Amino acid sequence: MILPKIPSSEITPKSSYLNRRDFIKSTGLLAGSMLLSACGISSTSQTNPGAPTSNPSISLKTDELGSPVNKLEEIAGYNNFYEFSTDKESVAKLASGFSTNPWLVEVFGKVNNPGTYSVDDLEKRFKPEERIMRLRCVEAWSMVIPWVGFSLADLLSVVEPTSDAAYVRFETLYDPEVFPGQFDRRYPWPYQEGLRIDEAMHPLTTLATGLYGGELPAQNGGGIRLVVPWKYGFKSIKSITRIELVDYQPSTLWSSIAPNEYGFFANVNPEVDHPRWSQSTERRIGGFERIPTLPFNGYADQVDSLYQGMDLQKNY
Repeated sequence: MILPKIPSSEITPKSSYLNRRDFIKSTGLLAGSMLLSACGISSTSQTNPGAPTSNPSISLKTDELGSPVNKLEEIAGYNNFYEFSTDKESVAKLASGFSTNPWLVEVFGKVNNPGTYSVDDLEKRFKPEERIMRLRCVEAWSMVIPWVGFSLADLLSVVEPTSDAAYVRFETLYDPEVFPGQFDRRYPWPYQEGLRIDEAMHPLTTLATGLYGGELPAQNGGGIRLVVPWKYGFKSIKSITRIELVDYQPSTLWSSIAPNEYGFFANVNPEVDHPRWSQSTERRIGGFERIPTLPFNGYADQVDSLYQGMDLQKNY
């Protein structure tokens, strides 16, 4: 499979990234952040131990389509994370005391080599990269985000899926004392998501452990989260603790609540509207203008081969 000719991943060597992160930690810069208010129009100072400091060199970067990355205060201050709150602008404050280091992830199921890994183990074993990728929310807003992470395929190659592993199931940490939103009985906690095995093995499917050159803020899914840039954002599950290889299509939180609104595949498709709003355009956070939504969020050249022969109106 071919990645973009002008890469959506701007690569930083592993040694440079780790050195920079250690420097940021040692100088205490990770303690400072800005909390967005009023949907990206203004911001106020807010202490957040998990947030990285804005990096001027990143702020000048763009994705492969020429769209500039969003500001740190926009990315770290406007978050869908129902485990904390349904109010996007309150999540960062509520997450400020959530410790994400150390963080463990169990990988098991239909694999030859099950194991439990810390995020530190994964970063030492694999090569963190800065990957500038678009995030399109099902709610018709979007961002361009400079993640730091590695392909999920790297981890799956280590655990060696068996021949009957057809899907990958993901699960978020379940701890209502940490996540007050998990006391809300309207949702079938813990948050669960899933991918078909070929989707999971695609090189653009990313396990993110950082953001803006630093650690991954709790409100953005720290200690580790999934990023699937051609799918609506709810597929990119946050704060993962369990990854299971299975031989069935797993249940997912949103498709179990409202299957007529949130399908299993959730590929960005401007021709298939949400039952309550159009998906043909989106608002980039930080601005007011609506821009056209691209099929597969602009990654069609890389991923449409995964869905040849499928009815994308039916398999939404």
